[in-house]
Amino acid sequence: MDTELYKMGWLLVTFDLPTLTKKERKAAHDFREWLKDDGYSMLQWSVYVRPCVTFARQETHLDRLKCHLPPEGSVRAVFVTRSQWERSFVMHGQPTKEGEEPEELPEQILLW
Repeated sequence: MDTELYKMGWLLVTFDLPTLTKKERKAAHDFREWLKDDGYSMLQWSVYVRPCVTFARQETHLDRLKCHLPPEGSVRAVFVTRSQWERSFVMHGQPTKEGEEPEELPEQILLW
């Protein structure tokens, strides 16, 4: 078994935050901005991902995430190994407007 496939992975953060009041919208916005400033990339709306080279780095980033949680809402973090990530599928439906192309996929991050 190739153990290298399980050392590096991705920290996947998903969230569902309330946005009914101005204060809630600001908290949700600030949380998204913090994620981007901390090295996360938006995968989809309310789904962000960050590379973690080791399991120890995962713990570090989970601790930092806990310190920046918004006061309300739901945040979930999942660690996905490199092997699992490579087996994921990216699917696009038909564009909503005739002639419109699907959004471009971000380049894969190469750490080595």
